[in-house]
Amino acid sequence: MTLAVLVIVATLAGLAGWAIARHWTGRAGAPRTEEAIERSRWARRLDPEAATGLALTAALGVIVLAGVLLGVLALLVRGHGEVVRIDSSIERWGHDHASAFTTDALDAITHIGEPTVVIALALVVGVIETIRTRSRWVIPFLALVVAGNGLVTTSVKELVDRARPTLNPVAHTLGPSFPSGHSSWSAAFFAATALLFMRGRSRRVQTIIAGACTAAAVSVAATRVLLGAHWLSDVIAGLALGTAWFCVCAIAFGGRLLQFGAPAEQAERSSRALAASR
Repeated sequence: MTLAVLVIVATLAGLAGWAIARHWTGRAGAPRTEEAIERSRWARRLDPEAATGLALTAALGVIVLAGVLLGVLALLVRGHGEVVRIDSSIERWGHDHASAFTTDALDAITHIGEPTVVIALALVVGVIETIRTRSRWVIPFLALVVAGNGLVTTSVKELVDRARPTLNPVAHTLGPSFPSGHSSWSAAFFAATALLFMRGRSRRVQTIIAGACTAAAVSVAATRVLLGAHWLSDVIAGLALGTAWFCVCAIAFGGRLLQFGAPAEQAERSSRALAASR
């Protein structure tokens, strides 16, 4: 039963990621009118075809929203309100519907979000993308995403110091519960992987990559709840924190341009040149 819930949640998350990417990714090679080129600076920033346009503007919004969500959850989990009751009821449901087979399957998936595994996967992705794109910025970008997320997540954990769920006897040995480290590591890493793998791909491939990476991150987060290692609010906070940190790094590296500190005008010129060459 728990495995079926995981599949449903991952599928819905993947479809959401696919739909968002389909809506926001620009149509490569689409002609740009003179009027579009002469837009104001603000209008160009909202242009979905610009490398630092809508995506990075949205990234800034994600950072703000994630920060608010994280702060609100951190306050709510310290009390005994509705959030805590929901967390407890979901923990009980996962415990009551677990079986040996589903637990083993969930364990296999949850290991993907471990720091050592994420670091190893980041190295593989970094090497592949460096060879494919010949960009010297791939490794520094991934290093900032992964290492920075680890530092931020650990700091928040120590600050909130929330107790783990009680029905899983192993959970209390894993340190503070809020936010979920597996969730934040997965959100940051898979978002960065999607950004790297989507560069230079067709619009159809971009949407598939976005959907697959979204599903992967949410799958890891869901296993933490279903295994009784974290509360639901922990994984929501972890996903929000990891996504926000990725957005910080993406803005710093100019989005698809992937060059640290690249100005918006340079990123837009590169985007136009790429579209014109296709």
